[in-house]
Amino acid sequence: MPDHSIFIISGTNRPISNTLRIARIVERHYRQAGVQCGFFSLADLPLEIYSSDAYANKPAMFLEVQNQVLGAAGLHIVLPEYNGSFPGVLKHFIDMLKFPESLEHKPVAFVGLANGQWGGLRAVEQMQMVVGYRHAHVYPERIFVSRVHEQLNDNGELIDTKLDGRFSQQTRGFAEFAGLLRKK
Repeated sequence: MPDHSIFIISGTNRPISNTLRIARIVERHYRQAGVQCGFFSLADLPLEIYSSDAYANKPAMFLEVQNQVLGAAGLHIVLPEYNGSFPGVLKHFIDMLKFPESLEHKPVAFVGLANGQWGGLRAVEQMQMVVGYRHAHVYPERIFVSRVHEQLNDNGELIDTKLDGRFSQQTRGFAEFAGLLRKK
């Protein structure tokens, strides 16, 4: 993956989730802006990643994803709120990444979502602490999608055009932010 790309992570292993749908919307906005991006859904993690042996001997498929994280100019994480926090599989994913260089000084943007009124605020704030500990640069313009089940139509497209405009603004701004930090 080229050094100027944004790597989007759909932060749950639930297949065909609203998180995946929102992450694909984020991807569409990058593509519309002409920004090169990669995409990974935690639903595609190999089962071997959950073995206690995986810390020392990472599965080949995971090494490919890790290299995409390492080579990306920035990470755009889309995460749901589960039980007042982010999914455990997302924390495991981060724990499995090469330390410290996977997140060290890496720009990271966030989109949180939930069926409740706060739109994943708690999950994003908690994840910000994790990536902050790893010395990532958090992009300040976050998006919180509340009542996500009401925001998407049957085709997984956003109903609210204002929210869609915010995604356009966030992706363009983050691409610029990541590019500026990359030049330092």
